[in-house]
Amino acid sequence: MQTFQEAMDSVDEDSKPSIVLANGFSQAWDAQIFNYENLLQAADFGDRDAVIRPLFQSLGTYDFEAVSKQLTAAETVLRAYQPDNALIERIVSDREVLKNSLINAISNTHPDLPSEITDDQYVAVRTFLSQFNEIFSINYDLLFYWARNKYALAPENYRTDDGFRAQQRWEGHGTDQEVHFLHGGLHIYDTGRYIKKHVCTDDGVTIIEQVRGNLGRGNFPLFVSEPTYEKKKQRIDHNPYLNYCYQALGKLNGTLFIHGHSMDDNDKHIFDQIKSSRVSKVFVSIYGDENTAANTRTKANAMAFLQSFNKSVEFYQAESAPVWA
Repeated sequence: MQTFQEAMDSVDEDSKPSIVLANGFSQAWDAQIFNYENLLQAADFGDRDAVIRPLFQSLGTYDFEAVSKQLTAAETVLRAYQPDNALIERIVSDREVLKNSLINAISNTHPDLPSEITDDQYVAVRTFLSQFNEIFSINYDLLFYWARNKYALAPENYRTDDGFRAQQRWEGHGTDQEVHFLHGGLHIYDTGRYIKKHVCTDDGVTIIEQVRGNLGRGNFPLFVSEPTYEKKKQRIDHNPYLNYCYQALGKLNGTLFIHGHSMDDNDKHIFDQIKSSRVSKVFVSIYGDENTAANTRTKANAMAFLQSFNKSVEFYQAESAPVWA
């Protein structure tokens, strides 16, 4: 399999590629923090713990979305067979508990300070990111956000526009926005009138502290964690920021890298948008042995979801990308 550099070398010199960052980007910094097993251990399901937690074991997964998807399937079946069954309301409620517990677990396990990442790591990741034109992140965490804001570190002229302006309010339209959080993020929130972002305050209150404070008051960050790609797409369609980012993905052309994604169908709405774009070549990262069952499935899904008569798909070794080192 080709390396990341070999893939980059094959790109037309006059055409800067774009990239979609997924969980593998964050796991490359710390696989212990940014994985579902760790999030499940940290999750608090309250008085529904005795029901919800065993579902993960029964389904043989740590994936919150996989469990949520099964709850949705159970709701669908019950509505068809017993529309008056009181379990329907309980299942819907438990799905909301599951979603909220995921947000809280991500917040509680997240690194507190940008300084937990070393300057050398920031330089490495900023150098990596500077090779791309438009950047799309599916991750909720702050690693990419912190990295893009480290303007004092090399590369010195690397700046990106996230579409936020005065009073940390998102404008998007009329800006040169090139950073897109497709599924929202910890630092982004919806006031009902504006989409805004958290920044470290003049008093030194960190973003994570602000997020945790908001969660304690029942105010959640802008998150897309619905169980199916259809429901994720519905959520995106009804939010101006998310929809803007999603439409920007569909306007891409040239070459696109997808880094750190397992290519599961719960994000098929993203792959559908890429497939409908004018992107001509997609490079998909593969972590570890390409012949494992999981990677074989990743490659098959990538071909099925993305390849067409005017769009080719190739693969590169994820570990060869100098993301954090």
